[in-house]
Amino acid sequence: MEKLQWDSFTKKIYIHSPIKKLYDLWATTAGITSWFLKNAEYKSLEGVIRKPSEYIQKGDTYVWQWYNWDGKEEGEVISANGKDYIEISFESSKVSIKLEQKNNVTIVILTQFDIPVDEESKLKVYYGCSNGWTFWLANLKAFVEHGVLLNETKINLKVNELAGYEFVNM
Repeated sequence: MEKLQWDSFTKKIYIHSPIKKLYDLWATTAGITSWFLKNAEYKSLEGVIRKPSEYIQKGDTYVWQWYNWDGKEEGEVISANGKDYIEISFESSKVSIKLEQKNNVTIVILTQFDIPVDEESKLKVYYGCSNGWTFWLANLKAFVEHGVLLNETKINLKVNELAGYEFVNM
């Protein structure tokens, strides 16, 4: 067994869907807000807000907002090839999404890397994001294959100060 590394992790899931559909769900405002976010805004290098169905591009900036969390994540699109790979800055690190066709299904490979290795980042980024991405990839699969969302969009979970650590469907 390899030694645990605090600076990166990888999560994988098979989803019965064509790569293009999954890429659209990650790489457009309309797509990413259908299963993952409450709001998303992408701006081009020129400062123009991308249309809901327009693909993100390298150099775009983004602002993401979730249900049941008052904060927002701001970052940059590092790479987006228009078909099967995206890389963004995220939570003091980077996240890549790679889509690969395997025997009539697509495997989604999410890697978060360049994670700082201080104690706070080990808890909040490595542990927190690793758990978070596990849920969100399962949510993506449920949405694509069964048309249901597992995340809570109607009940205010924020009234519990430990909600982000206790609820699996934030």
